[in-house]
Amino acid sequence: MIPRRDEDTLSARIAALLGAFRAGDDAVGAAELARRTGLPKSTVHRITSDLVRTGLLERHGRKVRLGLALFEIGQRVPRQRVLREAAVPFMSDLREATRQTVHLAVLDGREVVYVEKLTTPGGPPLPSSVGGRVPAAATGVGKAILAFSPSATVERMLRGDLPRLTERTITAPGLLARELRRVRRDGVAYDREESGPGITCVASPVLGPDGNAIAALSLSGWSSRMHPARYSPAVRTAALALSRALHTGG
Repeated sequence: MIPRRDEDTLSARIAALLGAFRAGDDAVGAAELARRTGLPKSTVHRITSDLVRTGLLERHGRKVRLGLALFEIGQRVPRQRVLREAAVPFMSDLREATRQTVHLAVLDGREVVYVEKLTTPGGPPLPSSVGGRVPAAATGVGKAILAFSPSATVERMLRGDLPRLTERTITAPGLLARELRRVRRDGVAYDREESGPGITCVASPVLGPDGNAIAALSLSGWSSRMHPARYSPAVRTAALALSRALHTGG
């Protein structure tokens, strides 16, 4: 039997290795995985070989990529599955009405994770992808969720590092706190080229029965063509409708 401490160490190493894959990665070599995780290259080789045998990773030449088994497991996560299934009809209607890209995202630590994304032709290249992560404070969806989160969640965000993605990203805790108060008052959050150059976004929280945000919906488009305030009523209405549907189960 493997000692408990060794089991914990192995679990942490597997988690670190799988977490080292980034949105946009295809296949990654052992040397790069070792650099990203800080693990010895020999350890990376040994663990990736085991993960390939289980289907969690796949070989691609001399590199590895995330395997289909991980996707299948992800589809079974109850919270995200129920949320996504409920949200897609509202997202489709919102995209049809606005001709803009629609996102559904949840908060995980200091980042947002995109659960669904419905694109539209002619939209800007966005840094988002389903399953991808972006610093929450730099996004409309992140600010929408944080503004309707428990105070302890907001305080942890304000105490930590606020990464700068563009010259417009809010990195001062005081400015972010003031922005979150405005979002809570108005029910909508904006990203004005904060997550990427030339990109603008309007987002609104999806609320649970306790009034705290469980997710957020957003519209994204070219900052030169899309005026966020014009679309805020539609996004707010869709988010409120999704909140009601989740509460009633229909």
